[in-house]
Amino acid sequence: MVYLRTHPQHLPTFLTHQRIRETPVHSGVCSASRLTLDDGASIFAKTWPSGPAPNGMFAAEAAGLGWLREAGTVPVPEVLVALPEILAMEWVEPGEPTREAAERFGHDLARLHRSGADGFGAELPGYIGPLPLDNTRGDSWASWFAERRLRPYLKMSVDRGALESSDLASIEKIINTLHRYGGSEPPARIHGDLWPGNLLWAADGRAWLVDPAAHGGHRETDLATLAMFGGAPHLAPILDAYQEEWPLSDGWRERIPLHQLHLWLVHTAAFGSAYGSGVRAAVATLSTGRYG
Repeated sequence: MVYLRTHPQHLPTFLTHQRIRETPVHSGVCSASRLTLDDGASIFAKTWPSGPAPNGMFAAEAAGLGWLREAGTVPVPEVLVALPEILAMEWVEPGEPTREAAERFGHDLARLHRSGADGFGAELPGYIGPLPLDNTRGDSWASWFAERRLRPYLKMSVDRGALESSDLASIEKIINTLHRYGGSEPPARIHGDLWPGNLLWAADGRAWLVDPAAHGGHRETDLATLAMFGGAPHLAPILDAYQEEWPLSDGWRERIPLHQLHLWLVHTAAFGSAYGSGVRAAVATLSTGRYG
């Protein structure tokens, strides 16, 4: 482990010559493995399944992990190796979700968000799943969210046939009224892709953040996406603890579908029309709510 910290470029060579035991583990769009070193220590490694990763993908993830880790709030794995062909970090032993871990996570997430950002966006272009993420900075959340998080994936979804022209019209209507949705808060330091699968419940009794699309954004985005795809375990205690630490602005529950809309559009853009129902449900809720 010490050697890899000082010579990270040698990890691909070690793997090629089988000096490290490799055990596949579940992952998302990347291939992932648990690597066991000669001294028995383990690290977690990600590679792109078909050749080199898209340009800058692992560098952006490493930078995001480091930026979140700097806040010293929610635990985040330490990056050990960040090369174009492989990203490796400390191994976090999985555990079971508990109410105590959830409450601690809620407090820590609020502290992470409160540590802030220099603007909406990030220094480096990023990725969310397999798709590029435009992190060009902006000062106004409403216009930034519209142009960097909604319109690109809406266009991609329509161009690929995953959404219809009627979806385009209804979402454009929401985009044109984004200034109503409470964007006056300063930029928060957010994970950016915090669906439940990117919250790792560890054996140390804490919840860790993994696979970020980290940037300066609206703090409600992380909380909204935690409720997607069945919701994180112990979601209610997470939200209650968050509210104790840093209360949310009035009307935050009604804004949840708006913040989820970005991730739904990413899914239609990347994976097709099967996720169109999620997009339409979010739009329907927003159209009939206080902001409709």
